[in-house]
Amino acid sequence: MNKTARLGIFAALIVMVGVMLAAPGAKNSQKLPKLIDLGADKCIPCKMMAPILKELKTEYAGRMEVEFIDVWKNPDAGKPHKIRLIPTQIFFDASGKELFRHEGFFGREDILGKWKELGVDLKGKASAGILRETPVAAEARPREAVCYVCDEDVNPKTKTVVKGQSEQRVLCGPHCYFIYFSSIVGADPKAEEGKVSVTDWASGNLVAATAATYLYGMDAKGRPTVKAFADKAAAAKEQQTSPGNLLTWDMLRSKELATRCAFCDRAVYPEDACGVKFGTTHGYGCCTHCSMGVAARLKQDIEVEAKDGLTGELIRVKTLDGQIASLEPKTAIAWFGQKKGPDGNWVSAGCFKQGFFVNEANLQKWLDARPTMTGRQITIAQALADKMKLSPEQIAKACKLGECK
Repeated sequence: MNKTARLGIFAALIVMVGVMLAAPGAKNSQKLPKLIDLGADKCIPCKMMAPILKELKTEYAGRMEVEFIDVWKNPDAGKPHKIRLIPTQIFFDASGKELFRHEGFFGREDILGKWKELGVDLKGKASAGILRETPVAAEARPREAVCYVCDEDVNPKTKTVVKGQSEQRVLCGPHCYFIYFSSIVGADPKAEEGKVSVTDWASGNLVAATAATYLYGMDAKGRPTVKAFADKAAAAKEQQTSPGNLLTWDMLRSKELATRCAFCDRAVYPEDACGVKFGTTHGYGCCTHCSMGVAARLKQDIEVEAKDGLTGELIRVKTLDGQIASLEPKTAIAWFGQKKGPDGNWVSAGCFKQGFFVNEANLQKWLDARPTMTGRQITIAQALADKMKLSPEQIAKACKLGECK
């Protein structure tokens, strides 16, 4: 055999070895956990899975394999997996052993959560999130200067007081009273309204809420303004410089209770609320977390439009089968405001201390302006999952004074 022939054979052997090493299943190839999604490009939930799979494939390249099989176009490829419906996701460990399978739409955070539950570390580089277990600064405001409902400063000219058996509760205005009223289980309007006093805008004195006249106007953002007057003539005089309608207590109550949260049924102004679409109906969530709860209460898919708590930028969320189907922007996160209860356990700090943010930087700026706030950063998927776990009995008591757990 001449030298040229020997070199040709040697070169061919090198090529063969290279092919063998590069081939799937080669002994020295990196073995990775694998997610297979079996569906079809014409199936609606499968279409919603497509961008999620694309993201995971790109983001976790080298750490997880992601494969899509169109079982309508290629039925033979799906047969070995013996699926019952589409889409079906099958999770395999690095050795090829099936660990878990899920039928139906499966959201991004739920997929990642399932890998974690299965003990598979994908070595993600995501932020651990913001956690604040103790206030940065102690509350310096006197108790009577802080609204019992919304935690904002109490304006002396709109101060509203509810008498209790052992103490009185101070609210920043009539609107927070109606939020308070709608949070009482089985509240009797006549019994409760007798406990309420409002501040006369003209004199600064407290007067019975039922006896006052109210100037009901609107601010530059379209949000209602309410001024109480002991004397109707004084209200009419104020009306000349501050346009609005003069209302009795009964008329004010009717307006204030007209719009309610679709999850917890508390009174809400649309200007303050999250928009929620369910089916062909539009409603509101009094806070970002309650908006997620609408899916649990109605057992329907929903679409939510919420505002970034710092900038007001829109955050859009769509659900499918109780999971996040789409999120815009994808960087959006949630803040779960919490406080320690009397027993030392962490509980929700209430609707006014929750929020969505387009990114962690916005959340941090928002928290910097609220040094007394405690809680933790969570994903919006977790905010939804927390609500979906609630029983009908828990949902019925949600945000109710003394009942919410």
